[in-house]
Amino acid sequence: MHIFNDLSNLPKVEDTILTLGIFDGVHLGHKKIFEKLKKKAALLNCRNLIITFSPHPRNVINGKGEIMLLTTIEEKIKLFEEIGIENLLILNFTKEFSQLSSEKFFKDYIIEKIGIKEIIVGYDHHFGKGRNGDINTLRKMGIEFGFDVTTVEPFKINNEAVNSTKIRKALSEGDIKTASEFLGRKYSFSGTVIEGNKRGRELGFPTANIRIDDEDKLLPALGIYAVELMFDNEKHNGLLSIGIRPTFDSSGKIIPEVYLYDFNREIYNKKISVKIIDWIRAEEKFPSAEALVEQMQKDKIKGLEIFKKAS
Repeated sequence: MHIFNDLSNLPKVEDTILTLGIFDGVHLGHKKIFEKLKKKAALLNCRNLIITFSPHPRNVINGKGEIMLLTTIEEKIKLFEEIGIENLLILNFTKEFSQLSSEKFFKDYIIEKIGIKEIIVGYDHHFGKGRNGDINTLRKMGIEFGFDVTTVEPFKINNEAVNSTKIRKALSEGDIKTASEFLGRKYSFSGTVIEGNKRGRELGFPTANIRIDDEDKLLPALGIYAVELMFDNEKHNGLLSIGIRPTFDSSGKIIPEVYLYDFNREIYNKKISVKIIDWIRAEEKFPSAEALVEQMQKDKIKGLEIFKKAS
């Protein structure tokens, strides 16, 4: 895949079929658009192109932390590559950029600098300042500048349209099943293993604390999860705790930490990827360390049952 971070390196090609959007999550609804993009470009022997934006526009317009990401830009790139997209343009979204009207953005960027034969977008697509551009805006410009506009209907599961907002809601409620179904894959995040207070080791459950790569990345609801971990090209099953550790800690700081089955090596400073397989339980405050250990033994057994079922 060819990746362009500004327009200066992207050649203008009139025979370009493109789509544009934030595509947070790169979920099944987005993939429906990308598949149509690939097929149409191949059929007409045209260049296919995705245009996306970074940082997330809402975090620029409304302030950092306004929205938590389902996919970082690095994750998006990897997913686009897996889908088979040939060209990706990542536009830097700034306050100044956000003031462009939909018509000016399209004329100055798409028509003048990129080239277009056809645009393929979702049924509810909006763009430009205040999101004032829509499908009708595109169709009017299509008539004026000579390009086609194709809309893609929503991807539905159990008669419910898939979208990023619903996936965020599912994750925030610990509903891993719905999030996985809508994404078309297991939700994941990555980070670096850092040193903690080693309390888990004292309890017989050594854990690795994780510093998340991107602070804007969404973590699921506080709780215990069965997870699959990757580091050093090795795959391991484990348990993930996302919580404030109320039994021992009163700071309120949310810390993700993982326990690996049958593992006793030091992995400090390792880059680690965590794929969430299923929810086990909500975080609890226990009356004693012994009560916590008893519950952790139950979590361990429950996790093994989940992995056996998933295999």
